[in-house]
Amino acid sequence: MAKTPRKPSQPAPARAAKPLSAAEVRHFIAALARANPQPRTELHYRDPFTLLVAVVLSAQTTDAAVNRATPALFAAAADAAAMAALGADGIAPFIRSIGLWQSKARHIAELARLLVERHGGKVPGERAALEALPGVGRKTANVVLNVAFGQPTMAVDTHIFRLGNRTGLAPGKTPRAVEEALLKRLPPETLRDAHHWLILHGRYVCKARKPECWRCAAAPFCHFSPKTKPPAGSAAGKTAWKGAYHAT
Repeated sequence: MAKTPRKPSQPAPARAAKPLSAAEVRHFIAALARANPQPRTELHYRDPFTLLVAVVLSAQTTDAAVNRATPALFAAAADAAAMAALGADGIAPFIRSIGLWQSKARHIAELARLLVERHGGKVPGERAALEALPGVGRKTANVVLNVAFGQPTMAVDTHIFRLGNRTGLAPGKTPRAVEEALLKRLPPETLRDAHHWLILHGRYVCKARKPECWRCAAAPFCHFSPKTKPPAGSAAGKTAWKGAYHAT
């Protein structure tokens, strides 16, 4: 019998390391904080509505691709009422460069209509209300609650899922399990910023194919083994870690 294919939105299984101790967790997140004192999302947005649209568009594509498409879209429709008026057919030409653009155009048109109908055009700051909107699942709601409303939520994408298991920071077999472990294990005062620290660290340093351990500020507190070394014959090991969060 053929195996059931994995859903595109489901992260690949990550090999879990031995869980970090409470002290190692504190040192790990403190190291990321020192390296990136003012973390922020890489998505471009102006307000909760444009953030919500950008996050919906970012599913299974890169933030950079979304940022290239949204300026023209937001110029044409800056709020929920204008976006609803555009409709899916009007939204589609602006986002054809983004993966799954057909379904995303439908979702954005419908969520804009429902925001106008149910919330006076405003983005709600409650999880249940957000998740009732088309195209908005738990991860998207967590991003919006964290970034737009300052809530200590943890949006577990493929990067955080991999990092939580690989390092031992928060092992879990599912994104929800990793989310709950992070919320439980991280110091409460770090939770809002930790969302960004971990996503960026997984995106630029603790990469899927080959983590760049030689420039990882948290490496001394990570249980991943063996640690990867700098490319042979390069000066990579001497590179200042403060540049680790920037794409090359």
